[in-house]
Amino acid sequence: MAEYDVVIIGGGPGGYNAGIRAGQLGLKAACVEMRATLGGTCLNVGCIPSKALLHASELFEMAGKDFAGLGIEVTPKLNLPAMMAQKDVSVGQLTKGVEFLFKKNKVDWIKGAGKIVGPGKVEVTGADGAVTTLDAKNIVIATGSEPAPLGGVTVDQKRIVDSTGALALPEVPKTLVVIGAGVIGLELGSVWRRLGAKVTVVEFLDRITPGVDEETAKTFQRSLAKQGIVFKLGSKVTGAKVSDKSVELTVEPSAGGAAETLSADYVLLCIGRRPFTANLGLESVGVTPDRRGFIETEHFRTSAEGVWAIGDVTHGPMLAHKAEDEAVACIEIIAGKAGHVNYDIIPSVIYTFPEVATVGKTEEELKAAGVAYKVGKFPFTANARAKVNHEAEGFVKVLADAKTDRILGVHMVGPDVGEMIAEYCVAMEFAGASEDVARTCHPHPTRSEALRQAAMGVEGWTMQA
Repeated sequence: MAEYDVVIIGGGPGGYNAGIRAGQLGLKAACVEMRATLGGTCLNVGCIPSKALLHASELFEMAGKDFAGLGIEVTPKLNLPAMMAQKDVSVGQLTKGVEFLFKKNKVDWIKGAGKIVGPGKVEVTGADGAVTTLDAKNIVIATGSEPAPLGGVTVDQKRIVDSTGALALPEVPKTLVVIGAGVIGLELGSVWRRLGAKVTVVEFLDRITPGVDEETAKTFQRSLAKQGIVFKLGSKVTGAKVSDKSVELTVEPSAGGAAETLSADYVLLCIGRRPFTANLGLESVGVTPDRRGFIETEHFRTSAEGVWAIGDVTHGPMLAHKAEDEAVACIEIIAGKAGHVNYDIIPSVIYTFPEVATVGKTEEELKAAGVAYKVGKFPFTANARAKVNHEAEGFVKVLADAKTDRILGVHMVGPDVGEMIAEYCVAMEFAGASEDVARTCHPHPTRSEALRQAAMGVEGWTMQA
């Protein structure tokens, strides 16, 4: 029986970062992962491959629509197998990179499905059926999440696909229906729209991207609609009929009413994700997930001594960087250090074009809490770099406390805002005021100047618009 200071179940962003940090702190660590590669959903069938296709499809569309206006005359031709192949190469390189980091930090990768079989005991069943038992002083559950199902719509990964299947369609659909107007559905829907599909998004709510600042979401929706995506909001899918070459969906108003039929070559089901906590043997240590499958924790500790949980199996945003932060904090607590995650400053990004990036409170949340705030806003149409790059859609909005000027939230729609939101994350982590950003010199001409101008706007002295 192998003995470890910590055994981590799951090799995704939470799990592999937990293993690496444990190794750095001198703990004997093992990571149990049932995939053939490390990296979890994110690296294998999530964040990374989707970004590879978003980037490639964006360049393809630019070549066909925008290059001529820049004096570059080309006629692009899509080679879908090659586009998929370059995605797979990048994924393979990154998963191998995690494997290298495990070796560098002396973390054992135990291949197989992990299950807790009692206090301090993890049983691993390999692909060949062989069973190994690990002895652990601490067990960290980092098994992530899986696509949520929808009654009446069965994913077959042929005509009806989830996010995994949408990354490997064998052809560009003539028509694609996306069920769910969240981050994943809009990102993958935009990939196939750029490549030539007519995309319709069906959403149960009367708005897209629930949880995003309302003004930001409306601006974002207008942009996507202008690009050709059709939205059917306040609608629910109640059934699906699959044939060899198409799918017929039954769609009804969410509030009730007459049904209609939508026909599509392919359907992408993206109504969210659910924690992957089934068959982990949690009952063997007295841990009971809630009705949605989440594990309750207190500073990453579960109700069982020596059993911890991080990432998508716990409450909070299902984001890779949230899992990474929790991994570091959890392991540092196990090692006797002070581990902490500031949940008020976890950014979120939608990697469409334009991008959407947010951090902190929305206007709706501040109003509901009765917090007095000021708003500074700056459009990318007035930003020189965005203008000359012909990508001047969107804005930066800064919300600051009316009395203290402390930055409470930032919401952006525009070019590369996913990269720029980090500036405000740092400012907020240091309890910065909008004036701190407003009086910090930014390079010209850059898109980042919009961040400064928006901060200036909180006190009414925006200079470039």
